[in-house]
This record gives sequence, C-alpha cells and structure tokens, in this order.
Amino acid sequence: MTDFISQTILKTGLWSNAVDSCFLSYEERFLRRKVLKTVKGASLLVDLAHATSLDHGDAFALADGQVIEVVAAPETLLEITGDLVQLAWHIGNRHTPCQIESERLLIQNDNVISHMLEHLGANITRINAPFTPEGGAYGHGRTHSHEHGRTAHEH
Repeated sequence: MTDFISQTILKTGLWSNAVDSCFLSYEERFLRRKVLKTVKGASLLVDLAHATSLDHGDAFALADGQVIEVVAAPETLLEITGDLVQLAWHIGNRHTPCQIESERLLIQNDNVISHMLEHLGANITRINAPFTPEGGAYGHGRTHSHEHGRTAHEH
C-alpha cells in the first residue's frame, strides 16, 4: 500500500518544511515512476510525466501541499587529487559524471577510469559520500558515462 503519491518536483529553494525525506543515490535520483521508502518508513509513489534528474535539496510535492525532501545518499566514490585541470579534462572527455571541487574531483567507483587516471598521475582514494556531480551541457541535465545513449535504469 502506498502512503503518499507525488507527480510534481519542487526545485531547491522553492519549498520549505519537509515532513519527511528520501535518501537516494545519484542513479536513484534519475526516475520517472518508482515506489520509494522515506526515512520515516512511508511508501512514496513517484509518478512523473517524464524521466527526471533530481538534485540534492529538491522535493516531492504531495497533493495536500506537504513535501518530502530529496537527499543525496552516501555512496562509494573515487576522490581524485593531482593536476585537477588535466584530470578533469580526461574525465569529461569520457563523459563521466564528475563532482568538481577546488581541492578534489569525485566520480563514481569505476575501475577502468580509475586505472586511466592513476596512469596520468592521479592520487585516488575510495570514500563514502553523497555524489552531486556537475550538470550536463548548459548547466543542466545528466552526462552519460561511456555507455552512450543508455538511461540509468538500463544499466
């Protein structure tokens, strides 16, 4: 049985006072129709018109005006340090989602990309943290990994 239904996403900054939250990985934050479990144990049916990429801080709007917050869940990532400009170029050249920070880059755990980056002199550490990569072209959307043309749920 579903406790809540949401057909609308509210972007970060357009809502307040969430009644509950859902922790979702990067892959899980790309969805159209799915039943999710909230932190408080409720079932939430998300039924959107189109597949949508959710950001940390977005929210599911409920029919009664309440909202359930989207939280980026910790996941296994590769923390990359070294010549960040060169390394970011190689990561982007492979269309790999990347979280860009001033002192490090974060990517999903990928042995092939990790091996390539190590050969380029990168220092790589496996960490567990939320993943909030940069958007695609023009600042929004998702980039695709080296499996071009596939959506998150086709992997």
